[in-house]
Amino acid sequence: VEGEDQTSPQKVEVPESAATMVSLKLQKRLAASVLKCGERKIWLDPNEVNEIALANSRRNISRLHQQGLIIKKPVVVHSRARKNLRDEAKSKGRHMGHGKRKGTANARLPFKVLWMRRIRVLRRLLKKMRDAKKIDKHIHHSLYMLAKGNQFKNKRVLSETIHDMKSQKNKEKALEQQANARKARAKARAVRKEARSAKPGEEPTN
Repeated sequence: VEGEDQTSPQKVEVPESAATMVSLKLQKRLAASVLKCGERKIWLDPNEVNEIALANSRRNISRLHQQGLIIKKPVVVHSRARKNLRDEAKSKGRHMGHGKRKGTANARLPFKVLWMRRIRVLRRLLKKMRDAKKIDKHIHHSLYMLAKGNQFKNKRVLSETIHDMKSQKNKEKALEQQANARKARAKARAVRKEARSAKPGEEPTN
């Protein structure tokens, strides 16, 4: 038809390298094995595709790696700088208000964990003092059961109780010694009095 453009479509020339695409899956797999990393970390030089394609053994792959045609990509940096900065702020109490809390108080720090920490501190102190002979086994057992019954809220209270019990026991011991001494003196006086009041030639009766 006259008036219509009858130009034929032009033929596009395709580069030889693009026409014959070389599969480098084998080389990438071998390189991952040789360099001890994943295949996604392997970089193959796109300008040396034909030479890389000829490498079909681990030894050849290692040689290409030494030549720099095959490279292990560096580890992607995942910085913790922002995380460390926020953790430092949290240690000061920032970002820990009511609006940031998701769970209950018991879920965030269980009551049982607090109890275990406290009772272990108290029992450790009791064992230490018993081993050092500062308290006897009777006081140890008594205080052990009181600690189990939630009698002491911290180590200071337990230490004060131990001090009071020791002083009380020492006081009772001193009073008992005084009473025994008084009894001994009274008995001695009674014996002397009986000896004086006894008639001459009679032996005093015990």
